[in-house]
Amino acid sequence: MTHRKGEVERTTKETRIRLSLDLDGSGESEISTGIGFLDHMLSAMARHGRLDLMVEARGDLEIDPHHTVEDIGIVLGTAIAKALGDKIGLSRYGSAIVPMDEALVLTAIDLSGRGILCYDVEIVQEKIGTLDTVLFSEFFESVARNSGMTLHIRKLAGEDPHHTAEAVFKSFAKALEAATRINDRIKGVPSTKGML
Repeated sequence: MTHRKGEVERTTKETRIRLSLDLDGSGESEISTGIGFLDHMLSAMARHGRLDLMVEARGDLEIDPHHTVEDIGIVLGTAIAKALGDKIGLSRYGSAIVPMDEALVLTAIDLSGRGILCYDVEIVQEKIGTLDTVLFSEFFESVARNSGMTLHIRKLAGEDPHHTAEAVFKSFAKALEAATRINDRIKGVPSTKGML
């Protein structure tokens, strides 16, 4: 089996990011972003989405985490698009509802080529560790826009901020795993237009 991989490096005056992704991996990860909770979430995403993921990021964290989180999303989305290649035989759609104790999050993905995020997740706590919780939507918007995926994430239940965030990343991982699977029954590209 050929592994679908994407490798991206991006350097700006604010961040320097190197990322490699294998959609057909086993869940191995090596994550170093300088933001502990984000490392935890990306590692969980790799494990539960069965992605092999390496992220090395250096950003202007002395200002705040915003640039680093957003730019990792940009690079991850770009790597997903590269790894998808010609999209022949692609399942295209994927969804998952994932519980984490009292939290419950639904994620639905369409690898349509149209990058859009619809995000309905309220987390009352402003920070988890050093990470601003408002940056989760920034991260996923960057992923959606740069991968060309339609991405819906919705909290169905949840009070604890950590549990809710973990359910968000794990549900995204499981939905992405489903959407990126190759299905032998699908001939060509899964679209009546003949392209995605």
